[in-house]
Amino acid sequence: MMTTVTRTPRKQRDATLLVGAIPFLDDKARKAVERAVCMIEKSAVYRLEAMSSPGAVRTYLMLKLASLGHEEFHAIWLDAQNRVIAFDALSRGSLTTASVYPREVVKAGLAHNAAAVIFAHNHPSGTPEPSRADESLTRALKDALALVDIKVLDHFIVAGNARPLSFLERGLI
Repeated sequence: MMTTVTRTPRKQRDATLLVGAIPFLDDKARKAVERAVCMIEKSAVYRLEAMSSPGAVRTYLMLKLASLGHEEFHAIWLDAQNRVIAFDALSRGSLTTASVYPREVVKAGLAHNAAAVIFAHNHPSGTPEPSRADESLTRALKDALALVDIKVLDHFIVAGNARPLSFLERGLI
């Protein structure tokens, strides 16, 4: 029997290592990283290229969510060519939960005139496994957004240094 080993490209591995170090930075360094991410988000090149691959999405989400000590639920709103329109924090919760309301998510999508969305939330516990509530919410959001022609492309769970889990890759979308 032959075994195939898939390797993560060096560029992606380096980015993952960098992102994994963020929780260990002092406040001054962490704020510098946050400012850099904000500058990148505002650049025209970022808006055209940022979500061009699952690896780029994972790295971006880890930069934004991996070091949070509470749950947050976000949406990356995309236009018809899957270019980034906006990155919205839709809910900020506690250590173990964040309340998300489909009505408010639909309103946000319509306000951005989005054609598609990628959802993301974090698990401060460090475990990226989806709960039944996570799966149920994703189905409800997908159904609600389908009524207004906004496609749900994926939902990621970011948990510390672990590889962010993709609902699409798991067959949950």
